[in-house]
Amino acid sequence: MSVIWHDLECGSYTADLTLWRSLATREGDPILEIGAGTGRVALDLARRGHQVTALDNDAVLLDELRRRSERLELQTACADARSVELEARFALCLVPMQTIQLLGGPRGRANFLARARRHLRPGGLLAAAISDSLKPYDIDHGSPAPVPDMCECDGVVYASQPTAIRSDNGRTVLERRREIVLPDGGREVERHSIGLDRLTTETLEAELIAAGFTLAGRATIAPTPDYAGSEVVIARA
Repeated sequence: MSVIWHDLECGSYTADLTLWRSLATREGDPILEIGAGTGRVALDLARRGHQVTALDNDAVLLDELRRRSERLELQTACADARSVELEARFALCLVPMQTIQLLGGPRGRANFLARARRHLRPGGLLAAAISDSLKPYDIDHGSPAPVPDMCECDGVVYASQPTAIRSDNGRTVLERRREIVLPDGGREVERHSIGLDRLTTETLEAELIAAGFTLAGRATIAPTPDYAGSEVVIARA
């Protein structure tokens, strides 16, 4: 079930792929992706001939990624990015889709950045996407309802409706209503939420410097009708 929701809510996003492809071409292999999920970015790069290691802490998502990888040159690692220890050292570490804002605040990010620097070759590049401009809304209090993400699988319809973005104790909480419609007409509904740490580009850059990185610029990923835009902070080990 987690595979379907992950694909439905994240899998169609493509606005950032041009940037990751460009960095991969420029920096070379091997590449480490943090928060790879079912392989939206990792598979795209591997299909272009890159050597990719896809890291995630969800074994079910990685099992699906491996199934989709066919004969591609792609490795997976099921681990927490804040404590991972791999034998390989990488030319490039990518952290797409605000994954760095899911690591538990400054301490979690510090642990991750230390691990990332340890896993990069000297001069290797880290690029992390963040979003600090999500606008609050709540469809229960009059905000327009976004179009739900929907798919059908084996006669079962899955729908994920964004319902609110709110602030809570220094985090931005994204809420969704997930609904399953069974072939017999039965319905199952659950509420799902995910909290992003509040993080600005300036704060992340300061944390990178403290972790021993050298800043190497920023990039902007423009918003789409369905997804917020991102700022990508780039630094060298």
